[in-house]
Amino acid sequence: MNLQGMRVAVMVEEGFEDLELWVVVMRLREEGAGVSLLGAEVGRRLRGKSGGLTASADLAGSEVHSADFEALVIPGGWAPDRLRRYQWAKSLVGQMHREGKVIGMICHAGLVGISAGIVAGRKATGSLGIKDDLVNAGATWVDQPAFQDGNLVWGRIVDDIPDFCRELIQALITQKARAVPAAAE
Repeated sequence: MNLQGMRVAVMVEEGFEDLELWVVVMRLREEGAGVSLLGAEVGRRLRGKSGGLTASADLAGSEVHSADFEALVIPGGWAPDRLRRYQWAKSLVGQMHREGKVIGMICHAGLVGISAGIVAGRKATGSLGIKDDLVNAGATWVDQPAFQDGNLVWGRIVDDIPDFCRELIQALITQKARAVPAAAE
């Protein structure tokens, strides 16, 4: 229960990568984090990319603020290409990045990071399908399963979910430890 008391937002939209959403959500909850799914509208049933799993947003992304969460996760699939079109999604990612909060992106999620303007000058990975997009946005492509660069946690593909979860949870534990002394003052 290393993440007890932490609030983590996970963005969701039609075509999310089933395992990149649900495995990560379950691991975060297993560690004690409070996880909320953010989407364009609350309660709308969304199907995963492979069609087997569904999800629905607990909260409307347009009604939340960065202060509501300590971290943000963006799963891959086709959903990031849709999410990047919402102003609320780009604004939330940009604000959380400016505040130095952990932002986890796996597979195609880097598309949202590109649209939010947070990848230039950073190391990045994801699906090979977005390698050129990341490089053209000013990121340095790294072909590794998962890693952390500052407040950004990157994961490559579905097969790398265990590595991504380990990196993400470690980044959150570190962020939580830094916040405790500040909160105690």
